[in-house]
Amino acid sequence: MGIRTKAKQDPKRIVFAEANSFRILKAVQFVIREGIAKPILLGNKEKIQELIKENQLDIDNVPIIDLCESVSDEKRHQFAKILYEKRKRKGMTYNEAVEKMMNRDYYGSMMVETGEADAFISGFSRKYSSTIRPTLQVIGVKKDFNHIAGMYMLLTKSGPLFLADTTVNMNPSAQTLTDTTLLTAAEVRKFNIEPRIALLSYSNFGAYKGEGSPIRVKEAVQKLHESYPDLIVDGEMQANYALNGKLRYSRYPFNKLGDQDANTLIFPNLSSGNITYKILQALGPYEAIGPILMGMNKPIHILQRDSTVREIINMTAIAVIDAQESSTHED
Repeated sequence: MGIRTKAKQDPKRIVFAEANSFRILKAVQFVIREGIAKPILLGNKEKIQELIKENQLDIDNVPIIDLCESVSDEKRHQFAKILYEKRKRKGMTYNEAVEKMMNRDYYGSMMVETGEADAFISGFSRKYSSTIRPTLQVIGVKKDFNHIAGMYMLLTKSGPLFLADTTVNMNPSAQTLTDTTLLTAAEVRKFNIEPRIALLSYSNFGAYKGEGSPIRVKEAVQKLHESYPDLIVDGEMQANYALNGKLRYSRYPFNKLGDQDANTLIFPNLSSGNITYKILQALGPYEAIGPILMGMNKPIHILQRDSTVREIINMTAIAVIDAQESSTHED
């Protein structure tokens, strides 16, 4: 089942932080027409309506929240009090919390935190790091993991290929690699796919005896085998062995993936993950969907800067699926 089809089964309320952008509005038009989500627009109401009219977009009866005009002082202070309670022991004053409610990333995240929306999308026009900071302060990370990670899904001829971490953790410890693997496995299962996971390195199954990333990856694999014996995961291994199951099985028949190709790759550091997905995206006939943010307490997703309309639509579908999963767990 495609991600858009799955999203349509139970559309959710998605807040778009950068609705002043034509590309965001173009994506919103498609999302409404196809029944993928129920959009809520944040931005300058006059500019949004002007863009809709100028470009003859079919966007009617969609809530537009203008932080300068349509938000009452009461609502702003209500949200500020919640943020202040979260951050007062981390240096934030109440006046600063009130001021943050004029920022769309803070306000949109607070809508999700308080249940006024189901998911939040931002990042189209700003740096990833600048966008993610407000969401971390408002929503926070899952207690079981205490960190977040980013994943891309590449749509290849042989099926989806999932890559993590591609956006967040610079030089992860063995524990962070373990947690990233578990976060990624849970995310892959949301698409009704059983993850076959390879933890990558430049070494195969203990061949490298020195220090560095192969040792951390090997330690992470040991943790996963001990604590999650049913998870189909192995490593450390080189990328060609991960993606060629028959070759791997001929050399390393003991591996837990057997002779199956891996469909989920965990990278030893951010550089290798980020470089790899960008090369594959540029060279191959692959569609890359992401970055899919994993580990947040509630559904928050950060777009690539200057995403295409298609990428925004796909990310909206991902956000809806994430929200569907969250509401199932709450029930």
